[in-house]
This record gives sequence, C-alpha cells and structure tokens, in this order.
Amino acid sequence: MDHELEMTKILVTGSSGLVGSQVVKDLLERNFEVYSGYNAEKPKDGIATKLDLVKKDSIIEAINNTKPDTIIHLAAITDVDLCETQKELANTINTTATETLAQESAKRQAFFTYMSTDYVFDGKGMKNEKDIPSPLNFYGKSKLAGEIILSKYANSYSVVRTSTPFGLHKKKSFPLWIKENLELKKEIPVLIDQFTSPTFVPNLSEMLIEVVTKRINGIIHLAGATRLSRYEFAKIIADKLNLNDTLLKPTKISEMSWIAQRPQDSSLDVSKANEILDNKPQKIEQSLKLFINQIKSI
Repeated sequence: MDHELEMTKILVTGSSGLVGSQVVKDLLERNFEVYSGYNAEKPKDGIATKLDLVKKDSIIEAINNTKPDTIIHLAAITDVDLCETQKELANTINTTATETLAQESAKRQAFFTYMSTDYVFDGKGMKNEKDIPSPLNFYGKSKLAGEIILSKYANSYSVVRTSTPFGLHKKKSFPLWIKENLELKKEIPVLIDQFTSPTFVPNLSEMLIEVVTKRINGIIHLAGATRLSRYEFAKIIADKLNLNDTLLKPTKISEMSWIAQRPQDSSLDVSKANEILDNKPQKIEQSLKLFINQIKSI
C-alpha cells in the first residue's frame, strides 16, 4: 500500500512562517487533513491548532487533540543573534520542544520530520549528509541538539537541512529586501564573502512533502542547487529586475556588527536529494524566474 494513502492527519508547527505557510497550502491541495500549529499568529489555512512551544503541556495537548500520524516540525527561533543573547529561550524552543514533540510522536508511531539548518556546520561549504556538524553559534548548536534528540526518541523520522529560504511572505526574505532597496535607489551593503545555497520555498515545500509522504528516514539536505555569495545572488536579482546593481556595495563579514559568528560558507551538497527525489533541487536561475513571476502577479 502506498504510504501517501495511509497518511491522513498532519500536524505542522510554525504554520504561519515563510516555509510553514507554503507547506500547509501544498498539503491541503493534496487533500490531507492539516492541523496548523501556531502560538501568536493564527494561520489562514488548515485547522488552527494552538501550540505554545515554551509549554510542554500545550504541546502534549495539541498532539492529543489532533492525533496526527505525521508531524512536520518547522517552528524555531531562527534569529541568530537573538539565540546568542537569549540562550535559554533558544534552547527551550529549538531543543526542548523538539524533544517533547519527538517523545509524543514516538508514542503514536507518527512519522516525524524536523527542519534543521545549514548553520549546524562550520562554514567550510558544500557539506553533505555524512559530514560531521560543528556549529559556530548557539542557533546552530540548539538546532543540532534537536537533531541528536530525534535519534533517541523517534523511530521513524527525517531531518531536513536547508539554506537561506526565500519566497513571498510578510517576513521579507533576501531577494525582496534587495528589490525594495534598489527600487528606492538606496545603496545597500551586500556580503561578497558569505556563501549559501538559496532555496526557493515552493521548491523546498515540494521536496519536503515528498520526503514526508514517502517516509524517507534519516538526514537529507533540501536546498537550492546553486552555491553563490550574497553579492552574486543580489546581482542576479538586480539583473533580472532591471535594477541598478551599482547600488550594491561589496561588503565583508568582518565589517558586520553581528553578535553571533556566522559560517562563511554554509552551502549544502544536495546530491542525495537529486538522486532519490522526483522533485529536484532547483538551480537559482529557475527559482528566481519563478519568484519574479510571483512578485509580478501580486
């Protein structure tokens, strides 16, 4: 029997976020029963399910009420500097809440998918799933701790690592920030020495749902297929939108006044996803073409 037919009830945490809102929408299009976990902001799609990651009782209650056979855990504190200054809060949400979710998931024999990050690595770049994580900041450490916890509890789970997701959302991602500033003819600093694998959220969502519906176990990197610097990325955006790229001011990491250290190169090797998924990681040209069409249709 096809796993996809067996799955009916899916609980998504972080359902109002950049990735979560897309995943919920895509799951509903496939006729799944989707419970949209939220804390502060009620989601537009799916069955709104109150779930406060700071409170263990709230997590357990949400799972008891929804009885999911699948949990997609996307909620996290992703603000890297905030995690560095508020380690206890970062640990509570990114690690302890993941532990509670994993425990409850295991009790129900639900399939558990955990969204992790390229920031579990040390900044040497193009890391694959077998490379040993070594985070440089507390955000990366708290997410890695979540990964390790999963292997203790969940008997059926996947860890999905991604890099620099971008898409349409009220929380502006990098391409929209570039677009808006260049349209205002503002000079903006853009890093020439920080490299990532920018990931178009609709592509990420398709790959993620395939991992979930096929119940692919273990770690998988779901990110864009192109490694490039922030500056190169910004130049492509400016070029595609016919905006003035001379306003992009080449800047180095050493000039940034960050609290937490960032990896210089957090690009991900997506060979495994390319090999085993029907939905392949997109190259940046394809992603940006689709994204720009989205922007124009607003």
